Formats: sequence, structure tokens, C-alpha cells
Amino acid sequence: MQQTTNIRSRLLAAAAFILFFVPAAVPAHAVSKEMVELQTQVQQLLDMVQRLQSTLDTRMGVLQHLAEQTADAANQMTTTVNALQQKINTQNEAVSGKVDTVSGQVQSLNDSVDELKARIAKLDKTVSDMQQQLQAMQTAMQQSQTPGTAQPGEPENPGQPQAPGMPGNSPAGGAVGNPAPGAAPGAMAAPAAPPLEETLQAGIRDFTAGRYQVAQGEFQDIVHYYPMDDAAGTAQFYLGEIAYQQKDYATAISAYNALLEGFSGNAKASAAMLHKGYSLLATDKKDAGIHELRSLIQRHPQTPEARAARSRLNEMGVRVTATPPSH
Repeated sequence: MQQTTNIRSRLLAAAAFILFFVPAAVPAHAVSKEMVELQTQVQQLLDMVQRLQSTLDTRMGVLQHLAEQTADAANQMTTTVNALQQKINTQNEAVSGKVDTVSGQVQSLNDSVDELKARIAKLDKTVSDMQQQLQAMQTAMQQSQTPGTAQPGEPENPGQPQAPGMPGNSPAGGAVGNPAPGAAPGAMAAPAAPPLEETLQAGIRDFTAGRYQVAQGEFQDIVHYYPMDDAAGTAQFYLGEIAYQQKDYATAISAYNALLEGFSGNAKASAAMLHKGYSLLATDKKDAGIHELRSLIQRHPQTPEARAARSRLNEMGVRVTATPPSH
């Protein structure tokens, strides 16, 4: 543009010199036809330069307009790309959150399956124990009815009847001093089971008062005499708490597992999961501890234990997926 302007200026100066100075230097009578033609050519040249300048100005205007449009399009493209990038980031975060939620749900299903397996195994063991007891009773009955042994209600000597009430016969027809029909020889009466509710409350009082040894015996009695009752799950929790207070984390984890596998609906389940997670962390099982605390948040999101688990994970710098609102 600058070069075109310089050329135009030089042509205009040359034309002006020819028009004004050349005729003055030549006498008027010497003006010839060639001079007129030269002036005409110079004028045509000036016209061409003006048209060229006009064309250049027009094209420069078009180029400038195109440059402005290109800049606007580039700005719009940048804005669009930024918005698209932000949208992709938001979608990635949403997908990541959904993946974590689905992963937690799948883990919860797996844990539920494990609990069902544990219950089935416990029921199988109970049935097996009952079958063994039944076989033992049948064996004892067969032994009591072997030849040479008096049958219940029959005198020991068939040829010599005995009077009712004489030694050897009881009013019910059984031998005095012998075990009842069907009982194993030498069997002793089983000790009576302690009252369930009173024993549980006594154990809780002793635990609260710090009498751990006494409380441990009471909770173990509940587990022994009432293994299928929900109170046995509560007793397992307090057995775990006693071990937890004494920093015996392996025993505590075992007791918490007994509650979570056999009595997952127990009111102490969330507290058991929390302290189980703490126990795993205390024994350098970081991944297992984090998994347990996340499972607690997924299963019992509205409990104080879930809030404590979130706080502990945040302190560790572990990301906690937002829990969906409960329905």
C-alpha cells in the first residue's frame, strides 16, 4: 500500500513537471503535435494511476473486511471450543461420579451375596450339628436296647416278678438310678441358659463401667446360648468393642465380621463397619480400611457413623463420592 502511494506520487510529480515546466521552456510557436500527444499520454497515465489507486483501495477494504470477519470467526470458534471443553469436563466428572456410584452399588451387592453365603453356611452347620446329635441319640437308644439289658418297663428277671415300688422299678416303669430311655449312658443335665435380656443389659452396664472381663463373659454366654438371636449380633459387637478398646484389632475385626456376616440388619452394623474400618487402618491395611469406610457410606449414608467415615477419608485425602439422596 505504501509502495503504491509512492509510485502514484512520483507519477503525479512527473506529469505536473511536464505540464507546467516543459511548455514554459519551449516557445509557443514550437509546441508541436508530439508535445500535445505527450501531454495526452501523461493525462491518460494519471487517469490509470487514479483508477489503480481506487481499485487498490477497494480491494484493501475488502481484505480488511475479510480479516475482521476471520478474526470474529476465530473468536467465536475459541469461545465455542472453550464451552465444548468445559462441557466435556463436566460430563467426564458426571460419568466418573456415576461410575463410582455403580461401583459402590455392585460392591454392596457382592457384600450382600457374601452375607447370604455366610448365613447359608451357618444354617448348614446348624443342620449338621442337629444330625450329629440325632445320630448320637439313636446310637444311645440302640445301646440301651442290646440283648441282656432290661427293656424299659420290664423286670430284670422275667421268671421272678417284682412288686411295684420295689428297688429296681420306678413308678414310671424305668430303673431307678439309670438314665431315662433314649438318653446316652452317663449323660449329665445341661446347665440352664441365662436370661437373655437381663444378661445383655448387664453386659452393656459392665462394658460402660469399664469392667471388660466381666462384660466379656456375659456377652460370650449370649453368643453361646442364643446363637441365632439378634442379641447374639449385639453381643458380638460389644466383644469387638472390648478388643478395640484394648487395641487388639485382629480380634475386634473378627468379632465385627461375625456381626456383619450373620446379623447385617442389626442396629450396631454401621458402628461395627466404622470401627472395623478404623481397625484395618490401624493394622496398615489401608486399601481394605478405605473400602470398608466407603461401603459404610454407601449402605448407611444418613448415620453419624457415615459422617465420621467421610471426615476420616477427607483427612486422608481420599475422594468420597457424593451419596445420592435417600428415597
